Amino acid sequence: MYIANPIYDVVFKYMMEDNKVAKLLLSAIIGEKIEQLDFSFQSYTADYTSDLTVMHFDFAAKIATPEGYKTVAIELQKAKLPSDIMRFRRYLGQQYQNQENTSDEAQQKARQIYCIYFMNYELDISDSPVLEVNHYVKDVVTGEQFSTRNEFIESTQHRSWIVQIKHLKNRRRTDLERLLALFDQSNRTAEDKHVLNIKESELPEQYRVLCRRLQQANATPEIRRKMFLEDTYIRDYTEAVRIAAEAKKEAEEAKKEAEEAKKEVVEKDNALQEQHTIIEQLKKQLEALENK
Repeated sequence: MYIANPIYDVVFKYMMEDNKVAKLLLSAIIGEKIEQLDFSFQSYTADYTSDLTVMHFDFAAKIATPEGYKTVAIELQKAKLPSDIMRFRRYLGQQYQNQENTSDEAQQKARQIYCIYFMNYELDISDSPVLEVNHYVKDVVTGEQFSTRNEFIESTQHRSWIVQIKHLKNRRRTDLERLLALFDQSNRTAEDKHVLNIKESELPEQYRVLCRRLQQANATPEIRRKMFLEDTYIRDYTEAVRIAAEAKKEAEEAKKEAEEAKKEVVEKDNALQEQHTIIEQLKKQLEALENK
């Protein structure tokens, strides 16, 4: 089956705009069942002038737990370059400051925040396709860890899941990895990198709706046009970053050369001063000899 490549922002956005698809994908990643995903709380950012390489979504999710239900804020971000870390921090800070990010009508209880990152570069931590980062509480003296849930901890800490797209190749050990095969760039067709060729039969039945959504995206001319535009934006941005980096390096080298030249001038000036002092001393000694 041929599907649009969800590595592209326009395709990823199209996929996530389907409520059922979004719930399935997010539930699979966090390992919890999302009963309701609030799209009214959703925000989407992909500014090709300032935040070219980052896309982010915000959701409010109602999750079924053994104790009942809980609501959490889910921040999903997709990035292409390592330089995007500061943007991640900024978006996360906005989540913590958002007064609407509460789980009760009186806005007294803050929602726990879940962060999901789709990274198109390697973190150099592990070759695992999906990494989970979770807070824990321990006694600093004894080292004992505590598993009891606490509102303060959950409101002031966040859990994270990191999908390393470059490590998805041939990883199909679990239903989650089989689902994420939809992002595996080794499935790109030789003729068109905007298209992936996947085997729907290898995907768990409950996730095949994602295939059909991406198949629809591939059949939409406007989406395919925007994928080409995205290539142009990324190419131009990468070239601009390269030129800026080279200019910075040249400026630093010029500054270093100027500092070395200044240091050399100072050293020569000091040498001249020493010679002048020696000459003055010799003149005084000569005068003393002549006056005897």
